[in-house]
Amino acid sequence: MTTATEHRSATTLLRFATAGSVDDGKSTLVGRLLYDSKSILSDQLDAVRRASIGDAPDLALLTDGLRAEREQGITIDVAYRYFATTRRRFILADTPGHVQYTRNMVTGASTADLALVLVDARNGVVEQTRRHAAVAALLRVPHVTLAVNKMDLVGYKEQVFAAIAEEFTAYAGELGVPEITTIPISALAGDNVVEPSPHMNWYGGPTVLEHLEAVSADEDLGAAPARLPVQYVIRHEGVRRYAGRIAAGILRVGDQVTVLPSGHTTTIAAIDALGQDVPAARAPQSVALRLADELDVSRGDLIAPTSRLPHLTQDITATVCHLHERPLTPGSRVLIKHSTRTVKAIVKDIPYAIDPGRGPGGGRVRAPGALHVNDLGTVVLRSAQPLPLDPYAASRHTGSFLLIAPADGATLTACTTTEGTEP
Repeated sequence: MTTATEHRSATTLLRFATAGSVDDGKSTLVGRLLYDSKSILSDQLDAVRRASIGDAPDLALLTDGLRAEREQGITIDVAYRYFATTRRRFILADTPGHVQYTRNMVTGASTADLALVLVDARNGVVEQTRRHAAVAALLRVPHVTLAVNKMDLVGYKEQVFAAIAEEFTAYAGELGVPEITTIPISALAGDNVVEPSPHMNWYGGPTVLEHLEAVSADEDLGAAPARLPVQYVIRHEGVRRYAGRIAAGILRVGDQVTVLPSGHTTTIAAIDALGQDVPAARAPQSVALRLADELDVSRGDLIAPTSRLPHLTQDITATVCHLHERPLTPGSRVLIKHSTRTVKAIVKDIPYAIDPGRGPGGGRVRAPGALHVNDLGTVVLRSAQPLPLDPYAASRHTGSFLLIAPADGATLTACTTTEGTEP
């Protein structure tokens, strides 16, 4: 069990996603977090009070905005909220707890720096808790925080919290989660959400907000090999520049680079950032490069340092979450959307489905034949053209891609790859 205490500046952004089983209190926790941190506009609060039953505002209504969510008392869609304190800015994704909405949790957690998993203190770690921990591990979310909610309903007993924390920490550790923090709370009463609880003097750690303000969110994109997916080709006064957002690493004038998939090698002659020539630029800056040689470079190409290239391949094995009601089957013809490049591909095999609720080492189910909506699994693809892939563990951006339906453009499957050579 670890806690983070490092101070961060107010300009630091933390993206985090909530997860948990139905009725564990995710929406109430988010509402309490917004309410107690004074991050709610007065008209929003008035609207919630009018929709609430009784004198106290139903804080869950701050995030459960869809009519079906309010009628059923559940979270269906991912609700994004933006708020800030004096120490940090936040983008929060409140994700559903139902098994059938696993795809929504994948969407919310795919860009998160931290996953905040709730459990009901009365029920402890259940299958859906393990599922959410496994999804966070699959998506390489750097920090996972367990909030043991409804401590008021178990008499604020330390031994209840300790048993749940120990079980979850052991399970998440087996999954390979790098950092795990556990916090006892009552979202309804506000214990240890923003203010320390007077009922749990035995707990000496941070509140939820204190932890969110202090946890490290500094993904050092500059330490990874440089990757520039080309978005536009700009031609001005006979000079070509190749524009895009640096996905990882640092590019410098004079660097020897290779354009993929063609394999042509050249050097960087100039870097334009915000209309000014600069000697170097780093992720996630948007830049326009001028190369020393006139090469055939177009949208979808990738510019990378010659000494640290990604793996160029047409045969791809990926861990996936299927997002569409239309099943994914061997033989399916799809489009792969990888960064700024889109290529045709075929599904050669679906060797495994993954049941994360079965725990480490027991989650694979052989030869499912098809992946249905919300299913996790392993897919083998053959693309019509080679793609430059990094391992997802090394780069979320160049190690992930989407499968698209060629006929109607529907997003079918979210994919992460273990392919590539480690930088």
